[in-house]
Amino acid sequence: QVQLVESGGGLVQAGVSLRLSCAASGRTFILYPMGWFRQAPGNEREFVAAINWSGDSTDYADSVKGRFTVSTDIAKNTVNLQMNDLKPEDTAGYYCAEGNNFRAAKTSPNYWGQGTQVTVSS
Repeated sequence: QVQLVESGGGLVQAGVSLRLSCAASGRTFILYPMGWFRQAPGNEREFVAAINWSGDSTDYADSVKGRFTVSTDIAKNTVNLQMNDLKPEDTAGYYCAEGNNFRAAKTSPNYWGQGTQVTVSS
């Protein structure tokens, strides 16, 4: 049973940084790429970032390029999302997800975490 547990969300002011973490357990997680997604009220869930566990393949949504950085910590079984220069439009529930391959981690993951809320005030 795959389990993904996010942490690190909160209420922050615009311009500051926040770091989200996703703890993974279950199947041999290092074989499966991970993605971060977000969903704001009234909006569809959207792709934010993806990474394979070795860290040599990453991808980002245009809206977060240059501000967000995704990374893995195999020793801690976690995937992290460093979010810098946060903007009010980054306000959303953030979810980590696991896919069978890199493309699936970006478009159609098989497993999802419960999410963590990020609220950015202006």
